[in-house]
Amino acid sequence: MTKPICLVTGVGDSTGASIVRRFAEGGYRIVMIARNKERLDQLANEIEDTYAYPCDVGDLKMLNATVETILQEIGSPTVLIHNVVAFTFDKFLEADPDDLEKNFRVNTTSLLYLARAFVPSMIDAGKGAIMVTGNTASHRGVPNYALFAPTKAAQRILAESLARDLGPKGIHVAYITIDAAIDVTWLGDDSERPDWLIPPADWKWEREDYFAKPPAIAEEVFHVAHQDRSTWAFDLVVRPFAEKW
Repeated sequence: MTKPICLVTGVGDSTGASIVRRFAEGGYRIVMIARNKERLDQLANEIEDTYAYPCDVGDLKMLNATVETILQEIGSPTVLIHNVVAFTFDKFLEADPDDLEKNFRVNTTSLLYLARAFVPSMIDAGKGAIMVTGNTASHRGVPNYALFAPTKAAQRILAESLARDLGPKGIHVAYITIDAAIDVTWLGDDSERPDWLIPPADWKWEREDYFAKPPAIAEEVFHVAHQDRSTWAFDLVVRPFAEKW
């Protein structure tokens, strides 16, 4: 097998699946990690050279075991895309405090474990890429993100630490902030959406323009992962054209 390997965590049916499709089109074998085995198997049957590894990355023992299996069966990836996310959207007096630690394991600690497992082979090769997908919570806290934003901010700072360490070794690390609601399939129509995902009444654009499209996000991730090393980006923010910021 001469195709390079790309590993994607958090392979859901929107952004994660779109990233898998884009990198498969770009000539990669794709290792897919997510909790939903049925969804992974469906993608593996649909897309050539994709491999399903069901795993809850918040279970660090399971993650270590899964990583060892991947190294034995597939090999070490050239590109690592950390797209998994755990979130809590309650205020701090209403949320379960244990959610902070749970979110931290999924969003941040698992990234550290994955980097420690796969970076040595990238260093030996003198090349590689680690792409981390984030959101606005990594840049600021708001009341209902009290148990979520700290974990995403830590994720971004960890990515920055990796970037400054690994850049001179030929490994590109980037943090891609998606400042938007993503047009995921499970959201349904407006009657099923939470209030914060419904466009305001005075919205002058088409309703679909309120959401970031997963294939467009995937295209940006692919682009950043393949930037010329003379113009590497670290902190990239993407948002719909009409988004207020």
